[in-house]
Amino acid sequence: MQNLILASTSTVHGQSYLEYLKPTLERFFSGVEELLFIPYARPGGITHDAYTNHASRFFETLKINVKGLHQFEDPKAAIAAAQGIFTGGGNTFVLVKALHELGLMAALREQLFIGTPYLGTSAGSNICGINMQTTNDMPIAYPPSFKTLGMIPCNINPHYLDPIAGSTHMGETRETRINEFHSQVNIPVIGLREGSWLEVHGKAISLKGAHTARLFRQGQQPTELETNTQITSYF
Repeated sequence: MQNLILASTSTVHGQSYLEYLKPTLERFFSGVEELLFIPYARPGGITHDAYTNHASRFFETLKINVKGLHQFEDPKAAIAAAQGIFTGGGNTFVLVKALHELGLMAALREQLFIGTPYLGTSAGSNICGINMQTTNDMPIAYPPSFKTLGMIPCNINPHYLDPIAGSTHMGETRETRINEFHSQVNIPVIGLREGSWLEVHGKAISLKGAHTARLFRQGQQPTELETNTQITSYF
């Protein structure tokens, strides 16, 4: 029974790290004394220790201790024993490569399906989709597979950006890139705007946060999903 928060980002403009999610996380991780942090996405190439320390400083304000998965001799056992799990953002290719090569994708999936509370931001949300092929990240590493956890029946495109009216930029929009994905793959994609997240409880998926989200399905016009509504019926 999945119990997930899948956020577009860890930080919104004008606020500190995870600040916009703090009231939600206080409730979500109620009773959790120690959180297992998966630092493998390494935003900006920072070390696992530095990234874990960054996450730890926020969770100290919730009186939750944080330990990095890289600190354990047996990471599979650490996942199995976790009270709660957080996978931070960064580069999805690097994250997925590490999880596959360490043999942790199946272990993480098993733990999340029994209800261990899980927070993902950006790349950490990407890996809860069917595959990672709608990431915005550069392919700086080569994972053995693009297949991810499959916790939800769609993919996520975090940090989704709408076209800017009057812009002279001639590159692809996010919508164009998602349409390219749908020329090859028939998997729904949620364009998740900054400051919004999905809450998943079992099979129920709800959109939360400040903005609507954009749902893309192969061969159909995009649909705007209203915040604070259950969106399970779209899949």
